[in-house]
Formats: sequence, structure tokens, C-alpha cells
Amino acid sequence: MAIKGGDLAKLLPKVKGCKDCGYPTCFAFAMKVASGGEDIGKCPHLDPALREQIREMLAPPILPVTLGKGDRALVIGEEEVIYRHEKTFYHQPGIGVLISDKESESDWDRKLKSVLEMSFERIGRTLRPNVAALWAESGDERRFLELVKKASQADPDLPLILMAPLELAFKALEVCGKERKPLLYALTKAELDGNLAKVKEAGIPVAVKGSFEELIEMTQKLKGEGIKEVVLDTGTRNIREALKEQILLRRAAIKQEFRPLGYPTIVFPCFMTQDLEEQYLYAGSFVIRYAGIIVLSELVPEYLYGLLTLRMNIYSDPRVPMTVESKLYEINAPQPESPLLVTTNFALTYFAVASEAEATKLPVWLLVQDTEGLCVLAAWSTGKFNGETIGMAIKKMGIEEKVKSKKIVIPGLLARIKGELEDELPGWQVIVGPREASGLSSFLPELMGRK
Repeated sequence: MAIKGGDLAKLLPKVKGCKDCGYPTCFAFAMKVASGGEDIGKCPHLDPALREQIREMLAPPILPVTLGKGDRALVIGEEEVIYRHEKTFYHQPGIGVLISDKESESDWDRKLKSVLEMSFERIGRTLRPNVAALWAESGDERRFLELVKKASQADPDLPLILMAPLELAFKALEVCGKERKPLLYALTKAELDGNLAKVKEAGIPVAVKGSFEELIEMTQKLKGEGIKEVVLDTGTRNIREALKEQILLRRAAIKQEFRPLGYPTIVFPCFMTQDLEEQYLYAGSFVIRYAGIIVLSELVPEYLYGLLTLRMNIYSDPRVPMTVESKLYEINAPQPESPLLVTTNFALTYFAVASEAEATKLPVWLLVQDTEGLCVLAAWSTGKFNGETIGMAIKKMGIEEKVKSKKIVIPGLLARIKGELEDELPGWQVIVGPREASGLSSFLPELMGRK
């Protein structure tokens, strides 16, 4: 586990009254560093060797790796827990597509377009794939370098995986440029010793491939050369064994604090089965257990949407509810005589109601009340969403000045609050709406006489 503030304070030189770090005491500085709010380098009196030792103590059990740059930069690793509910998972796994130099150029274009342009909106978030894995399958050096050039020109920030023999991978690096931080895939134990200096000079993330014992030996050598951005591949292409290994790697890094295996991983469902549906099922398993990069043979919208939604759900912070801003929303350009819908600020609830209302093409107002991210029934059961709270929100936001129709539609699940809301809003017509948001498609046209 990471070093605690009190233990860190014992390692500091404690130069009396120096305050060179900007803090009144060494203990205050140590507590801030241990919480991640300050860098240990701000202590000018610390021995350099001890400083590096402390940095390692403070590092997460699984080190971070960054591929690509700019808006498309992909960060993986930096995880601290086995199970999401213990704290949270921090960095979503990258979802990538395999592009072979054996494929036609039209296939190259199609796959690059899919990874660059395919995206989905889900509860206010944009979901998209992340990475292109370029595979030197043909053995034709010129052909592979053409593929790398095309991928590089498609988007200067797109994360790339250079899947090629080492000498060819270095040539490809000259084509795409090391500043975009592609992943060099993959060093074996036999290749490492003779190429360690070149790998270090390249300064890009590197994947290592082998058995657990071989991975341990390779990561220790890389660490000795100061190479910390490493991705692990056990080489297993059987789903059962691969999942088992993912769990063993995570437990070794976090539970046993075994640093040589404390790196993110890469898996290849594309090499485990030719069946696309199975690939996506395997990929979903690896999202949960615990891959850093997942490579598929094709990006299929019907399958990809579900996979990306699963990834978003697993990598959302369970300590922070998914919410939208609490305010009055305008849907389809409402007028003063338009009715008012009301719901909670739980993101999924809001987007379900808003999207169904928009689809009717009818102008309505939508009041989203702050319920601390709770859904309708949960908010009502805790006293955060009822006649009193809705009435207060309407008065506080000055909605009575905008909605002259005096018609308010409450969720059908809360028909019981109709009376209390009428008491809170004299002169308003309280209408019980459908129990599910999907019912708005028929309910609103009938309410507004447009059916």
C-alpha cells in the first residue's frame, strides 16, 4: 500500500524552521504529499536516492501508461483496488481495432474511419473506441510502413500499437514519430537484452510478452533502465486462462504489492475467436477483469455500443452519483402555455425523460430538481422528491413567471404526491404522467390535443 503521511514524515530531513517546501512543518508537508496533493520534490533537502525511493512508495500499485497525445491520449493503469466498490477504477481500458497490412487499403480506410469517427452519446457522455493496432502480418516491410503512414496521417493524436518485429517497429516509429507515443509491441525475453538501449532511447511505452516468470524478469530489467511505461501480455489466447491470468496479475500487484507485475495489460479477443459476437462477449469480460487495452478485429456499432456502455458503467465512480444540472430545461422551444414536466437530477432519469419528450416534437418545459443524484422512487423514499420539494424548487427558480399554463406533470410512480403538490401550488393543475418515460410518446400528444 502507499506510504502513510506519518511514516513519510519520519523519512524527511527535518531541517529546523526551514519551511522551504512552503509548509509550516515537515509533518504538514508529508501529509499533503501522502494524499497526492503535493510533490515530494518540493523538499530541497531530501537526498536524491531517498527521494526516488519515496516516489516509488507513493506510486500506485499498477503504474500508469499513456498512449497518443492531445484529446485522444489514452491513459491506462494507475489502479489501486481489486473491486470497484472498494474505491473506484480510474482509467477505462482502451478499445482498439486490429488492422493488418495484409488487408486491402479500402479495409485500412474503413477501420481507421471507424476508430476515429464511431461514437455514441450516453447520458451526456461521448463514448468511443480509442486505439488502432497496426499488425505487420504480411512480412512485407514496405507494406507495413505504408499502413503506419496512413494511420499517422489519419489523425496525429490517435494512439497506435506497432505490432511488428523489433527492427521494423523502430522503422515504423520514424514514420509515425515518437512524440505521439505509440505502444511498441511486443518484446520477448530473448529480444530484450540486445535491444534494451534502443528501447530506452526510443522513450515510448513498450509491451512485453511472456510467462509470468519472463514478465517479472523483463519488467525488472526495464525498471533498472528507468523505463516505467510498460504493458504486459501473457500471450494466452484462451479466454478461460486469459481471464484467470488477468485476475492473478491484479491480485499480485495490489494484494501482494508485487511491483514487477504492477503494470496494465493488453488482451486480444481478435485472436481468441473469429466469431465477432464472441469477441465482444470476451471483451466485456476483460473490461470487468482487468485489461488495460482490448483489441478487436472489427468495430461493429451494434456490439460496440453495449461494450462501451459497460465500460462507462464499470469505470464510473461509485462514490459520486451521475447527475445533471438542476434547472429548468427547454425542450422543443416551449411557450408560456406549454406544460411543465418534472423529474430528478439522476442522469439516467433525466436523459430518458428528455429524449422521449424531444422525440414527440412537442414544446414542453422540464424541471430537473436536485435530489443528490437519486432516481424518482429512491428520492421520494428519502424525502428528497415530493410535493414540498417540487413546490419549493418551482418558487425558487421563478418558474411561475415562465409557465403560464399552470400545468405540471409528475411521474406516474409518484401519483400519491398529487394532493400535497396541489397544496403547495394553489391554482396549478397537477397531472399524473406515465409510469415510464417511454409512455411520454403517447401521453404528451394526448395531453396537448395533438393526437
